[in-house]
Amino acid sequence: MTPSSSPALGRSRRLPAVFAVALALALALLFAVAAATPVVAQDQDQDQGQAPAQVQGTASGERSAGYLMPGDRITIQVWRQPEFSGEFFVTEQGVIGHPIFRTIRVAWRDVEEVQPLIREFLLQYEQEPNVVVEAFFRVSVAGEVRQPNVYYLRPGTTLAQAVSLAGGVNDRARTDRVTLRRAGRDYTLDLGDPALPQRNWVIYSGDEIIVSRRVSFFREYFLPVLSAAGSLASIYRVFR
Repeated sequence: MTPSSSPALGRSRRLPAVFAVALALALALLFAVAAATPVVAQDQDQDQGQAPAQVQGTASGERSAGYLMPGDRITIQVWRQPEFSGEFFVTEQGVIGHPIFRTIRVAWRDVEEVQPLIREFLLQYEQEPNVVVEAFFRVSVAGEVRQPNVYYLRPGTTLAQAVSLAGGVNDRARTDRVTLRRAGRDYTLDLGDPALPQRNWVIYSGDEIIVSRRVSFFREYFLPVLSAAGSLASIYRVFR
């Protein structure tokens, strides 16, 4: 058998070729991702700041109190009447989750309308009920914040304040790429620039605020390709 026909020699010659092809494919994928990334960012830039009037209206004070929705919380304090006082959820049926107040429909009503409704209801039990009502909207803050969670926030809380109450952003956050999910639609906002009005838009019940993650080309793309190339090189050294 001649040296050129040796199986071991043929395999040793094929392995560098396999390694070269795998490395070339990995580099091609890396450059393809790098080329596509700016295009995605450009598309997102075109959507930024084009939120509809119903979102922009929150910044100008229109309907600033907002509406209660199922899942929100409401606190009722009746002077010297602890049996009427407490913190309650708005049920799926839109009423207050309390045996006495369950006939009062508060969902899809402005917060400012609720206190007179409860006071009128309490006239059955007292001549001059002294009642204070406060609402808390259910809002989800997620993404690159330090304490992602569902929060119950007062009407009038701004989007920037909601992010701050979630512990603020972490070191991977992109405050210029914050998604506001409202009424089934997504809006890309920039909360990082104090000069822009989006920071002062107030929350609505059911809002989802999602802070995007800053993409690191080195961490997200280069290191995985480098690791894969290193693994192929290790395999080559073992079988050569």
